Amino acid sequence: MAPDPWEGCFWSWGLLLWLSVGSTGDAPPTPQTKCTDFQNADLLRGTNLKVHFLLFTPSDPLCGQLVEESSDIRNLGFNATLGTKLVIHGFRALGTKPSWIDKFISALLQATDANVIAVDWVYGSTGVYFSAVENVVKLGLEISRFLSKLLVLGVSESSIHIIGVSLGAHVGGMVGQFYKGQLGRITGLDPAGPEYTRASLEERLDPGDALFVEAIHTDTDNLGIRIPVGHVDYFVNGGQDQPGCPTSIYAGYSYLICDHMRAVHLYISALENSCPLMAFPCTSYKVFLAGHCLDCFNPFLLSCPRIGLVEEGGVKIEPLPKEVKVYLLTTSTAPYCVHHSLVEFYLQERRHQDTCVTVTFLSSSITSSVKITIPRQQRHGKGIIAHPSPQCQINQVKFKFQPSHRVWKKDRTIIIGTFCTAPLPVNDNKNTVCLPEPVNLQASETVSHDLKITCI
Repeated sequence: MAPDPWEGCFWSWGLLLWLSVGSTGDAPPTPQTKCTDFQNADLLRGTNLKVHFLLFTPSDPLCGQLVEESSDIRNLGFNATLGTKLVIHGFRALGTKPSWIDKFISALLQATDANVIAVDWVYGSTGVYFSAVENVVKLGLEISRFLSKLLVLGVSESSIHIIGVSLGAHVGGMVGQFYKGQLGRITGLDPAGPEYTRASLEERLDPGDALFVEAIHTDTDNLGIRIPVGHVDYFVNGGQDQPGCPTSIYAGYSYLICDHMRAVHLYISALENSCPLMAFPCTSYKVFLAGHCLDCFNPFLLSCPRIGLVEEGGVKIEPLPKEVKVYLLTTSTAPYCVHHSLVEFYLQERRHQDTCVTVTFLSSSITSSVKITIPRQQRHGKGIIAHPSPQCQINQVKFKFQPSHRVWKKDRTIIIGTFCTAPLPVNDNKNTVCLPEPVNLQASETVSHDLKITCI
C-alpha cells in the first residue's frame, strides 16, 4: 500500500509534501448493498465541512454505508445492542482518504462484535492545518448530534468508544465534553500537538472527556502532543523516534510522518495479534530503562495497562488515576510487541570507576542488547532489555565488558560478577533466574553462557 498522505499536522515549515496518494483498496459492492467510499476534497475549495458518517458492520466489514439524514440507520444493519466505535481521522493535507482506514476498520470488526462508524470529514480537514483546527468544534457538534440519534434507538452512552487519530483525538475530546464525560471510552492515537500543547482542557482531549481516556504517544517531539491527556498515556519507546523510522530529513515524506503514524499501526497490530503491548508506570523513560519501574503496583495495584480493546486497558482499580505516564519498548516492525526483562549484574568487588557491561539475549537468529552501567564504588547495575521472544525461548546470553579509555595500551582488566534476570512485571522474586556460575569478563572480550529458563 502506498504511504499515507500526511495524517498529522501541517504548518509553515516552508516544505512541500512529497505527494503520494494511498490506494483505496475498495471491495466491489454487493448487489444488495450500496457502498460509499471516503470523499476526495479539492485543495482549492478551502475547508468547508461536508461530514459523512459511514457505517461498517460485522456482516460486511468492507462496505461503508452512508448514513443519511432521512435514513433509518437500523435498516443499514446497525445493531443498538452492540457497542459502537467511531473512528475519526485527522488532518488531511492533500484532501484524500486515509490509506490506513480500511485495514483499521477490518481489524476492529475482526477483534470485536460492534458497529463501526467512520467519520469522513476530509472536506473540513484539508488545505491548511489551522483551518482544520477551526473546524474541530463544529465537527464535534455534528458528531454529537449524530450520537443523539443513536441514543434514541437505545444505545447507551457508556457503550460508545471514540478512536481519534491526531487532530481527530481532540475532536473526540470535544464530543466527550458535550456529553459531560459520560461516553464509555476515548482512545487518542498520537493526539496532535501544534495548537494543543498549551490549550485549555475545554479545547483538547483530557481525562474528563469519557469514563476512560487513553492516549498512545509516538511523536511527541514533532507532530504529537507531549503532555499526558488521558487516564493512561502510553509513551512508546519514550514517545518519540520510533524504531524503524527514518532519522534523516533526506528520507523525505517518511521522515515527516513515520513516527506520528506509528500509533495507528501499533493499535492495528494490537487488534490483530495476541502478543501483549504491555506498559509500565514510571516517572520518566530514562528511569524506566534503568530498571527502576518493574511492576504496576503504583498506581495500578499490579494491573499493568495494555494497548488494545481490553476493558479500561486492563487497569482494574477505581477510581481511575489520571494522567499516568506508562512506558514500553517495541520492535521496528509488526507485530511490534516485545517481552521486557530486568537484567542485573553484581560485581564481586567494587571498582574505582564506572563499569559498563553489554548484555545480549539470543533466541534463534534474533538478538537484543542493553548496556548496564555499574557506578563507581558500587557493586550492582541493572537495566531493561526488550526481546521479541519470551524468556524461556532465549537460549544464550552474551556479555562484553567495555574497556577503559586507555588508548595507549590494551586494557587487560578482568571483572567477576553474578548475572540475574527476571521477566516484567516483577511482582516477586519467584521468577528471577541467576546463572549458576560467576561470570568472568576481560575488557573488550565477549563471553557466552547458556540460559535455561523453564516456560511457565
